[in-house]
Amino acid sequence: MRYAVLGTGIVGRTLAAKLDSLGHEVLIGTRDPADTLARTETTPTGVAPYALWQAEHTGVRLARFEEAAAHADFLVNATAGQVSIEALAAAGAAHLEGKVLLDVANPLDFSRGLPPGLDPVNDDSLGERIQRTFPALRVVKTLNTMNCQVMVDPGRVAGEHHVFLSGDDAEAKKSARELLYSFGWPEASVLDLGGIETARGAEMVLPLWLRLMGALGHTDFNFHIQGAGGPGAWGGH
Repeated sequence: MRYAVLGTGIVGRTLAAKLDSLGHEVLIGTRDPADTLARTETTPTGVAPYALWQAEHTGVRLARFEEAAAHADFLVNATAGQVSIEALAAAGAAHLEGKVLLDVANPLDFSRGLPPGLDPVNDDSLGERIQRTFPALRVVKTLNTMNCQVMVDPGRVAGEHHVFLSGDDAEAKKSARELLYSFGWPEASVLDLGGIETARGAEMVLPLWLRLMGALGHTDFNFHIQGAGGPGAWGGH
């Protein structure tokens, strides 16, 4: 399958590398490929320049948002949440129509410093905003409640733990489930929360996740829902 991963940060790179390793054709979308490749600085969080990663992952191609979206059968939003709508607009509504978008982003708001808050929050979510803005896109919110290494390798966390799904399109959620299974997520670990409005709760997990990261001193953890009862109990199939 042809995937477009929108976003060149550590999350986008990790997901793109996993998809490539599974034999998919993968493009990473960015606003300006030449500018992305020209950057030489390491980020404050220790993420190396994109060009170094690209040199080690020659099977993944870098392209403008529009080209990546047009080429893909399946999209992944791994952009910073505050610019996700802008990035998808740059991809072009015509190139999004009818496609599944796996939205793993969080609307982190750094305007008041650290730790970041969320915008939107409580009565709206990034997942819902994307769905409203691009109604022909089939949005599934998932994987946003954990570190990107755990997203693609759930075995990094010992024992049973869970990943959530939110979305209005049953077939899109089925496709998302199949992708999660290919990443190594057991069927019983995928909990369907319901429609896209349930993305509000999933996104609001992030402030707690950030505090837990600070308390634990690492990111190899996730949430286990005791008594989940398997996917059928949560409306999953």
